[in-house]
Amino acid sequence: MARVILLRFVSSVVLFILVPTVTFFVQTLTPGEVARSVLGIGATQEQIDAFNHRLGLDSPPLERYFDWLRHFSQGDLGNSYITGQPVSEILGSRIGVSMSLVIGALLVYSAVGIVIGVGSSVGGRVWGRVVDLVSTIGIAIPNFWLAVILISAFAVSLGVLPAIGYVPLSESPSGWLVSLILPVVALAFGGITSVAKQARDRMIATLDSPHTGVLRANGVSEASLVFKHALRNSAGPVITVLGLNFVGALSGSVVIENIFVLPGLGSQAITSTANRDLPVIQGIAVYFTVIVVVVNIIIDVIVPLLNPKVRRSS
Repeated sequence: MARVILLRFVSSVVLFILVPTVTFFVQTLTPGEVARSVLGIGATQEQIDAFNHRLGLDSPPLERYFDWLRHFSQGDLGNSYITGQPVSEILGSRIGVSMSLVIGALLVYSAVGIVIGVGSSVGGRVWGRVVDLVSTIGIAIPNFWLAVILISAFAVSLGVLPAIGYVPLSESPSGWLVSLILPVVALAFGGITSVAKQARDRMIATLDSPHTGVLRANGVSEASLVFKHALRNSAGPVITVLGLNFVGALSGSVVIENIFVLPGLGSQAITSTANRDLPVIQGIAVYFTVIVVVVNIIIDVIVPLLNPKVRRSS
């Protein structure tokens, strides 16, 4: 396990350098001017030159990149080109919204997916075909399209849930929960199908194995075989799928936050990209990288604990 964690640490360091680097140079090579976004189309060339000089935008890209990297190594993400606020302050007020959305989706597709997967593994071919059908639908339906359908049904037609907006947890716990229901469901739907299918396939493989047959012949109850043996042996692969879905939900949250007007990192990414606010974009890339690294480390620790074979091979 120590070797796996060491390799993960090395790859994490590479990610912390690679992701912001790629983000920086992609944004640098994209046509457009920050000064025009801030000063407006009526700005004179003198005003634009003064603006660029004040922010260091007239320096060569490599010089600007290494300057950002030097500050980043000291824990400084810089200031927004548009508002002048520290990037850490801008993103700090938004990360809670994004994490509420993504963690909420994780809880939903974990619970529902595992229940469906376990149920279909002991429910015969009919349940298996149902899971396959639902999985196909889940893959085929984009989350943004599902979000529109949910808004139309529950916010417009029935009027039981809000279509847009976010209520902070500190302001109203019930309002916070209600404001997240539709976006969480829209983000979680695709994850439910993949988790259910993975859980079902692993459970069936374990229940049909010779080892399980021996336990069954020795009088072990079916409930014990399902919940004590099969479910535990299936936990490792299922947790790996949960982690992959969690990482995928980060990218999906960009779209969902904009549809439901949630003030999270995803909506900020769209706004900052449109305004070419590079420090904020860099900061979002760093935040997303941290989340991905933490999730991968958690998976690397949990899976060997659940499966001794993986721990011994590590």
